[in-house]
Amino acid sequence: MKKKLYVPYPGHFDGLKELISEAGKDIYSVYMAGSPDYIGTGRSNLSAPQIEDIREQTEYAHKHGVKMEIVLNSTCMGGRQLTPEGFNLNHWYLEKLDECGIDTIVVADPYLVETIARDFDMRVVVSVLSFVSSPQKAELYEELGASSIVLDPDENRHFEVLHAIRDAVDCELKLLVNEGCLYQGPFRYAHFNFFSHAFGPPPRPNVLDDYYHHKCISMRIKNPELIITSPWIRPEDIREYAEITDVFKIGGRTHYINWVLNCLRAYTEETYDGNLMNILDCPKELRDLFYISNRDLDGVIDHWKECPMICNNCGFCKELTDKFVYMYTGGGTENEALTQWSKMAVCA
Repeated sequence: MKKKLYVPYPGHFDGLKELISEAGKDIYSVYMAGSPDYIGTGRSNLSAPQIEDIREQTEYAHKHGVKMEIVLNSTCMGGRQLTPEGFNLNHWYLEKLDECGIDTIVVADPYLVETIARDFDMRVVVSVLSFVSSPQKAELYEELGASSIVLDPDENRHFEVLHAIRDAVDCELKLLVNEGCLYQGPFRYAHFNFFSHAFGPPPRPNVLDDYYHHKCISMRIKNPELIITSPWIRPEDIREYAEITDVFKIGGRTHYINWVLNCLRAYTEETYDGNLMNILDCPKELRDLFYISNRDLDGVIDHWKECPMICNNCGFCKELTDKFVYMYTGGGTENEALTQWSKMAVCA
């Protein structure tokens, strides 16, 4: 069965045209954020497409055999969705999206899952930010009306859990393949709540800095083993998930189109020669600092499929880090070079 790839783009028409022109035959669906004036998302917005923009882009995607998905996965709406004013505004916006021919809507709030499933023709997708990590939770979302569930990436290497979820529900399951966040990261809930307000409906907080972003980066610079333990799935390894799903999502709707195309080629061909960091949805500061040859990680999935993920008792990912993680040194000068991180750590 051919895999279905959900591919991100920033939300502007030129980006959509470039994606479809370059790789339309490999794309099952594209996805973008909606307008932050109604329901926010768990990411920053590079664009804020209005209804007419969305209609035009949806018609273009459909004309080329590509489905359209809108992401409205705010993890916090401040309770506005339960007020008469908030309900009416959100319902109006969802009606307009439905009229545009949107195929799927991604939401994180269970109330919106049930509302969309009940009132609209669009298929409702449970967001990765709903953190579905058990068969019990998946069953409850399916009961609310979910057509599809994007599973918590922290379960990507917990094959026993993935199979249990697959056995528990009939709805579509989707895996996020290039997640670059910390495994079991303590900032995850707070960071997405922050984004939901900072890039959602007004009033928006006047924040001077993003504590969660900088803290998360600094932890990985200090200990790049945290990059290895992040729950990404290598392009070569998605075949290992065939009994769970054939639907995969490439993260990165805040990135430029050339980056998206590079990721798409890797996951379409199920092979990638180069720096793994260049296809992970992670901050640029980390991609510019670390080099991890994707080919060096051939076969690691065999360990992870059996790994209980109790890292203090294992050491496998630490060994991978010591052997295969390199850092760029030279500060972008003519003396730029790659140095094995373990050797730098010893020197420090």
